[in-house]
This record gives sequence, structure tokens and C-alpha cells, in this order.
Amino acid sequence: MALTVSLVLFAGVIVLVLLRTGYLRLWPALAAVLFGFTLASTGMAPAITSTISSVTGWISSFG
Repeated sequence: MALTVSLVLFAGVIVLVLLRTGYLRLWPALAAVLFGFTLASTGMAPAITSTISSVTGWISSFG
């Protein structure tokens, strides 16, 4: 749970920085958010969560 919250906060900060610097516009950002919410309600959500957990576990093994 803590990793999920941290990952969400990290992604949110990245999106805010990209919006403020002009590398990401508002409408494409909103489209990406809506796509993310839609994707989270599909059958692919467990596979995506598992992949993210595997990658973060692999990265943490280097430390």
C-alpha cells in the first residue's frame, strides 16, 4: 500500500512539473488520466499491478 501511494504521488508530481514547464498540455493530460481510470476498471488491471510490483521489486533488489 505504501508503495502504491508513493508511486501515485511521484507520478502526480511528474505530471504537474510537465504541465508547468509546458512539455505537457492540459487536454492530453486529461485524456491520459481518463484512459488510466478506464484501464483500471478492465481485466488488465491485475496484470499491470503485478508488472509494476515486479519491476519495483527488481529495482529495490539493487539497493
